[in-house]
Formats: sequence, structure tokens, C-alpha cells
Amino acid sequence: MPERSLADWLNLLESRHPSEIELGLHRVSMVWQRLQAEHGFNQQKSPLAITVAGTNGKGSSLACMQAILLEHGYSTGMFTSPHFLHYNERICLGGEPVADQLIVDAFELIEAQCGDISLTYFEFGTLAALVIFYQAQPDVMLLEVGLGGRLDAINIIDADVAVLTSVALDHQDWLGDTREAIAREKLGIARSGRPLIVGEQDHPAGFEQMVAETGANALFAGKDFSLTAEDPFAVSLLCSHWKEPGQLEIDQLAQSSLLAINKTVALQALLAAGIELEVAASRKALQQVGLRGRQQKLNFRGVEVVLDVAHNPAAATQLSRSLAAQQGGCVAVASVLDDKDWSGILAAMSPVISHWHIAEISQSSRASKGQYLLDLLYNAAQSGDLHQSIEEAFLQAVDAVSAVSADSEAQRIVVFGSFHTVALVLNLILAEVGIE
Repeated sequence: MPERSLADWLNLLESRHPSEIELGLHRVSMVWQRLQAEHGFNQQKSPLAITVAGTNGKGSSLACMQAILLEHGYSTGMFTSPHFLHYNERICLGGEPVADQLIVDAFELIEAQCGDISLTYFEFGTLAALVIFYQAQPDVMLLEVGLGGRLDAINIIDADVAVLTSVALDHQDWLGDTREAIAREKLGIARSGRPLIVGEQDHPAGFEQMVAETGANALFAGKDFSLTAEDPFAVSLLCSHWKEPGQLEIDQLAQSSLLAINKTVALQALLAAGIELEVAASRKALQQVGLRGRQQKLNFRGVEVVLDVAHNPAAATQLSRSLAAQQGGCVAVASVLDDKDWSGILAAMSPVISHWHIAEISQSSRASKGQYLLDLLYNAAQSGDLHQSIEEAFLQAVDAVSAVSADSEAQRIVVFGSFHTVALVLNLILAEVGIE
């Protein structure tokens, strides 16, 4: 039988398991234990591991950590999800997506150990990342929690440092319908006696007690480490794991498309892991770091386009604040999955959007129906149009903005609501512009 390509594998994994999401560690733990025993991973030193959970800010914090580590000369492995253009984006070594063959080889090793155990698409990918990292032995593994924390596949790793970026309502069908319930699930990545970095400053009821119950050595933003509100901003960080404990102060850190709190959390997490940071190198890394789909600005046919994966009210509020501080009006291209709070997203974004172009996401069985999106839009007294596809919605928005007379206020197009929404538009832009 010829070897499967990466595309073959991904098609197989998408169709094989009956559930796209199936929380629980038993199945994936069993296969990981078999892989460790078969390939000697349990006989070698594990790379230092940092696990990141949170409603928003996970990808940004990880990107910042990766940039800082690389600037200091450390080797890195980073696992994130989902991807925008290529599956390989999920698994990076040294800041670069790994080759197809590395993933295919890892999938084959995993398949050989599954037996009668059925793994989800995400679980297979998680194990592939771990196999690749344990083979490559980077200095640090940076691991993003896919959903929740306690029962997410990444939690089979006992991380040296755990990070909780934020706690907001999202994925309520799986995590609970209160911030308290969601916080408890996300705190499941914490380990007794090990550092836990908490970026969330608006704590839900009983949060401090929940943290205490984990037994982790918690460091709280606003209490144990802090940042200023200016631009550029400054941070004060705790260096308790250094040879000479104390505070590390870094100023002249630029605000950018990545939130200052996520940059601060990244710095504090690395310090808690025992990484000694240089001020100049840290500042340089954070000045240069960016992340696809996080207030990413592009120009398409002479129109400014902002791409942001904001897919819940908390993230939409941050995006809205950023847009409100900029000159010019905004036209939206948006769509969400059916477990998202579309009404809450509308409420957050409506003050900065003059017109909405919406469509149903065709790539996901969990997409919200287009008519439902339009009905709630009209109920919120917003102006909008329903299109056949995200691509059509975007191109219609481009035409509408381009048609505005030159003496009118310049408008930008803001694409948001889902990774799927942003990816579809990004692919369209790159196909025409020809650059990434």
C-alpha cells in the first residue's frame, strides 16, 4: 500500500472519529503511554514544557514566548490550533512549520499504537506534535490547550509552568455556562508545586480559592507582576526562580496588534520557568512579534483590511476598542459557529460597524445558519446583507468600500467571528496578491 500523504491523512482523520470534539484523557493517555514505551520517550529527558489555557490570548502569549526564546538563542517547539492556511502551522520547530513528512511519520507511529482506540482529529494532532518534539528535543515546548483545560488532550503533559490568560464565556456546551465553571475547567492544567501564571484580573467568584485548591504556586497579574497602561508600556516582573531573586523591570515596550497583557504574561511565564531574560533582547523580540489573524492589517485592491479571529464577546470588545481608537469607519465581514454568542458579539462590535456583510461558513458542520445571523442583526437594528459565501461577502464589501467617493471618510473592512471566516478571506487575498 503506498504511503499516505499529509492530505490523505487529514481526510482520513476528519472522517474516522464520530465526534469532532470529545473531551477526556483516557484514550489519548493510553496511546501516549504506548508511544513513550515503544520509542523510549519515557527514558529520555523531557523538554521544558509550558502549557497555555484561556478563553482569549493563548495564541498571542505563545507567539510572544516563542519570539523571546528564539531571540535569546533557545530552541523551541510550539503546538497551536487551529490553522489558517496549512495544517503544518500547528506544529513549529524554531518558529517554522514542520515539513509534511515529519507529520506523516508521526501519524504512522501513532496509528501503530492505537489498536482499537479511536482518537479525534485534534487528539491525533496533539500526539503528533508531542512525538515530533520528543524526537527533536527542543529546549522548550510551548503547548496551547485546545478547549478548556482539565480534559483537553494537552493535559496529558505535566507542564513545568501553566498559564491561564483569561476567563470569559465561550464553549459553554462543553465547559459550563458560568465564568466560575469555565475557570475551574481551565485551572485543570495547573500542577501542585509548580508555577501558574494568571493573566485574568477580573476574577470570577471564588477564583482565588479554586487556584489555592490546585496547589500551584500562582502568580497573579496586577498583584505579583504588573504592566502600565501607557504606549509604550512598562512591566514589573517577579524573578523568584533566578539565582538572585527580585524584580525585572522592562520599559519601552510597544503596544501592537498583540495585547500588552499577553506580552506581559509571556515574559512572566518564561521567568517562572527559570529562563533568564535580557532586557534588550526581550524588548527587541516583542517589538517584532506579530500573529496572523490578530488585528492583522493587509491592503486588498486599495482597501485596508483588518483580520481578527475574535469569536466571543470578550474578544470582540477588545477588537472594538482598538478600532474605535483609529480614524475612519468600519464595514464588517463576519460569521460564527453555532456555539458562539452572536448577540454578544453584535453588541460589542455594533458601535464601530456601519454595515455588515455576513454569510454562512460552508467549511464547518457547526456553522450558524446565515438567516439566523441576519435575523439577529436586524433585531439589533443593524444594517447588513446576507451573501452566499464568505468570499462573496468579502468581495461585495470591497466593492462597496471602493465605490465610496474620495471625499468621504475612508473605510476599512474588518473580517472576524471565526478562524474559518478569517482563513477563507486570507486565502482569497493571498491567491490574488501572491504574498503571505
